[in-house]
Amino acid sequence: MAKTVEDTKDRPDMGRRRFLTAATSVVGVAAIGTVAVAMVDSLEPTAAEAAAAATVVNLSPIEPGMQVTVPWQKKPVIIVNRTPAMLATLAEAESKKLLKDPNCDVPQQPPYCKNQYRARKPEWLVMVRICTHLCCIPHYRPKKASVTPWWLGGFHCPCHGSMYDLSGRVIKGSPAPHNMAVPEYTFSPNGKTVTVTKMYPLAHLC
Repeated sequence: MAKTVEDTKDRPDMGRRRFLTAATSVVGVAAIGTVAVAMVDSLEPTAAEAAAAATVVNLSPIEPGMQVTVPWQKKPVIIVNRTPAMLATLAEAESKKLLKDPNCDVPQQPPYCKNQYRARKPEWLVMVRICTHLCCIPHYRPKKASVTPWWLGGFHCPCHGSMYDLSGRVIKGSPAPHNMAVPEYTFSPNGKTVTVTKMYPLAHLC
């Protein structure tokens, strides 16, 4: 027996029903996914908690002339135990007028580090090891003439050629605009450890 138009209209459209059911399911899954993402986000540390994260470093194994680089808030922090000969190169760089900002006038360091050493104690450099040009990681090159014949020792970024002295002050001719950033930190009373606490608010990396 042939089907009439009326018979077709009265029968439920199973294809449409399946489509609506699938669409409703997709919306439901999307909603559940949104809720799940929100719940995961709620478990992430707040900005205040992240800023409060500190790193304590034992200085005892770092002999004169040596350095260690430690992770701190997803940033590399270099700690260098500078020798008297290394410290002497800082004044030499100034006398030869090699530096863009020899007096650290751009606030790339806390006020207590606005000095030739960019440090609380002359021998100990504590610095974020990130080039202020494009956020590359400069190499530690303390040996004289190891980068150029006039090289006094310092940090060299192989990516684009930026150079810094042994206190992280940028050398003229470098694409990097500023000295490398020094975070806020404190020494323990016995001087055996250093605690890196937070970024100096006015400093910027790149």
